[in-house]
Amino acid sequence: MEFGFTEDQEALRAETLEFTASLGGEPGTGDAGEGFDHKLWARCAQFGILGAFVPEQYGGRGLDLVSAMVMMEALGYGCRNNGLTLALNGHMWAVQEPILRFGTEAQKQRFLPGMVSGALLGADAVTEAGAGSDVNSMQTTAHERDGGYVLNGHKSYIGLAPVCDLALVFATSDPALGQWGINAFIVPADSPGFHRGEPRPKMGLDGSPLGDIVLEDVFVPSELRLGPRGAGASIFNHSLDWERSFIFASHVGSMDRQLEENIEYARSRRQFGEPIGHFQSVANRIADMKLRLETARLLLYKAAWMMDRGEPVQMASALAKLHIAESFVSSSMDSVRNHGARGYLREFGLEQDLRDAVGGVIYGGTSDIQRRAIARLLGL
Repeated sequence: MEFGFTEDQEALRAETLEFTASLGGEPGTGDAGEGFDHKLWARCAQFGILGAFVPEQYGGRGLDLVSAMVMMEALGYGCRNNGLTLALNGHMWAVQEPILRFGTEAQKQRFLPGMVSGALLGADAVTEAGAGSDVNSMQTTAHERDGGYVLNGHKSYIGLAPVCDLALVFATSDPALGQWGINAFIVPADSPGFHRGEPRPKMGLDGSPLGDIVLEDVFVPSELRLGPRGAGASIFNHSLDWERSFIFASHVGSMDRQLEENIEYARSRRQFGEPIGHFQSVANRIADMKLRLETARLLLYKAAWMMDRGEPVQMASALAKLHIAESFVSSSMDSVRNHGARGYLREFGLEQDLRDAVGGVIYGGTSDIQRRAIARLLGL
């Protein structure tokens, strides 16, 4: 096992860092009130972010997953808009990848080039007010009729819902069959009866709008069902492995940036005639930040390495999601404390990382759910 990057991967990192410098890394970027930035999304797509792992035949770069992680981590290091980086990762891992893996050739040709180019924004429409990780409790229905399905239901807390061009919608066609009655559908947002809700205000991640999707007698032709009949739950579980493994790749880059900023500040800020980094409490917090960064990075790249090798990643994805989410919160809190009053003021942008980080212990499966999954995989 190698713990270093190839020359091509180092070049990719440098190229991505150079690109992110042009995105604007000022404190407050992507903060409350700014909302989703279509221009930044388009620029990321043009650079090749959205096509990182997608084969060239569909407009992508065709990178292996470890290289894709190098790219996404570098994006997070240089781009302070954690909401934008989250939206990009969600679009890629929770919508693009299932279409690439389970879609027909016609579906791939129709949707993937637009998703890679940035022309089509995808939302992962699983969650409902009463059904999150418990996918079998969903109430959205898909009744079969000649030539397709009629969808009715209300999806809640959906990332990119207010701006999406299509949604990967999960619905039950036969509740009596449990998970085997669930189907997945690629639903264009301009379908009659497809309603996108307004963005719902959040405490952070403003660059990634979140809202509801309401489906009222939406007809979806059979050719837009993703995968075989009754495979919806299996597709959802598969996509969860990808989402949980990689959705925090850019947050690892943010943690790297945090660490460097804290070291610089601890060296330059003086109290009682010496740098504050000489005080044990500050130094210990920075040491903990370094430890979290290194362990988070190892778990991220291990999951990518295993995925590239075709190995099962249920445990690796749960560990990565749990640890990186919790680590980003802890390191963001330490960063605020290390900077004192500066850390608490919005003008310096440090508290933004903390507000953005909190959502990570909830979306994509809460930290409690990850611990439950890990325990079950251990035979408990």
